[in-house]
Amino acid sequence: MQRRSIAVVTAVVVSAGAAAVAFTLPSSADTEKKTSGTRAASTPGGLSPELLAAMKRDLGLDGDQAAARLARSEWAGGVSATLAAQTGESFGGAWLAADGKTLKIAVTDSESASAVQAAGAVPVLVKRSEAALDEAKTKLDAALSQASGLTGWYVDVTTNKVVLVAKPSAESKALRLARQAGVSSDAVTVKVSDAQPKPLIDVRGADPYFVNLDGGQARCSIGFSVTTGFVTAGHCGAEGTATTDPDGVAQGTVELSVFPGDADMGFVATNDNFTPTASVVTEINGAELPVAGNTEAPVGAAICRSGSTTGTFCGTILAKNQTVQYPEGQVTGLTRTDVCAEGGDSGGPWLSGDQAQGVTSGGSGDCTVGGETFFQPLNEILAAGNLTLVTTEGEAAPPAEEGNETAACDALPVQRDGTINRAGQAQAQPNGGAYRARAGTHTACLEAPDGADFDVVLQRQNDRGQFRTVATGTGDGTKTLSFTGRAGTYRYVVVASSGTGAYSLGFNVQ
Repeated sequence: MQRRSIAVVTAVVVSAGAAAVAFTLPSSADTEKKTSGTRAASTPGGLSPELLAAMKRDLGLDGDQAAARLARSEWAGGVSATLAAQTGESFGGAWLAADGKTLKIAVTDSESASAVQAAGAVPVLVKRSEAALDEAKTKLDAALSQASGLTGWYVDVTTNKVVLVAKPSAESKALRLARQAGVSSDAVTVKVSDAQPKPLIDVRGADPYFVNLDGGQARCSIGFSVTTGFVTAGHCGAEGTATTDPDGVAQGTVELSVFPGDADMGFVATNDNFTPTASVVTEINGAELPVAGNTEAPVGAAICRSGSTTGTFCGTILAKNQTVQYPEGQVTGLTRTDVCAEGGDSGGPWLSGDQAQGVTSGGSGDCTVGGETFFQPLNEILAAGNLTLVTTEGEAAPPAEEGNETAACDALPVQRDGTINRAGQAQAQPNGGAYRARAGTHTACLEAPDGADFDVVLQRQNDRGQFRTVATGTGDGTKTLSFTGRAGTYRYVVVASSGTGAYSLGFNVQ
């Protein structure tokens, strides 16, 4: 029996219900067919002609400009993550300015501003940290889940506020509800919009059936290949749902599905007949776009998505940590963009250059008049499902568990020193506080004084504001730690099991 390769192409979902949800399809071609397919040629900047054409049409960028902007976005993503860890509780968010070149980092104190300048970014002094903004948004999530007239809300790091998206008749109501939720009036603003977001399903009874969905059957999409299958939108099918390829061959089973709620994420574990590949298939000449990694792009970065209904369209990341009020229920943690999409585009892949970003969730508008589209961040799916992304580099995001990865302490970009004067004492780092991190891998290394036994743990803050240990350092003498997890507020705690003295802690988030 021939093994079949899994790439990504968009397609349509068939639902028996009246509400529409968008999906994309796994393109399952056998090995022989895949060999005859067309791999997209690359420009000197590594940008495929298909994405280049879309970026020129939608963003007005020529080849050199597009390549430069995407390279800058990838650089900004890494610098932002490092500065978030380095500035700790002062971090107020990161974004690329309208020129696509200037990285701005919001901080709440001048000392952190110096660190931002040293990293090549522009500091912006703000009143509220990103953690404080997220806390305000969490209050809104809890209080406004059933509020009529509001279609969503999100953290806008560029204005240092939480934005409430309200119907024209509900503007004053939105502000009143925010106050009742315990959010200060100066921390929120209202965006008035007639748009009603929805999952982008196309209801078309004549389409082929590939998965069971709410009493009907649906044709769904692959987002990106992982080593054991593929990721897609959570609304594509419930856990335990069997999937087949376009030829009706048994393909796999949905093993992770979240929708609505904390995410719109799904994972299908494929059988031995299918081989995951590091590519995204376009509808243009059957070309394949390479997937080289999953570095998260910042707000303001250029981004493109593919869908079976509309093909490839590009735009800009507008905000992160968006809550959307879908007809099916509230979904939190989505990324907001100005890219258009239509019914049938859901579940499809989002790329910033060759870096995987997420899968289509839903939106409003269309690709004739424009609109807004939301995607589920990929790294959250990898962390939640303990999944490893398949890439052209042969490297991937590690699993969402503690690991034994080591790193030289002084080679890590964030360095903190401290002194413990008695056994049993504990100190939190950085600087007695915590730091905001995107979904990714935390790496740390602790060097203790000679003759002492110091331990290091990584803790994540839960919804009640409590810190819980998620990873513990290992090793004799020098302790190392590696953990991949979802976005959130984290801190390291150094504990003296025995001995006293000065220690050095190096850490990073990727």
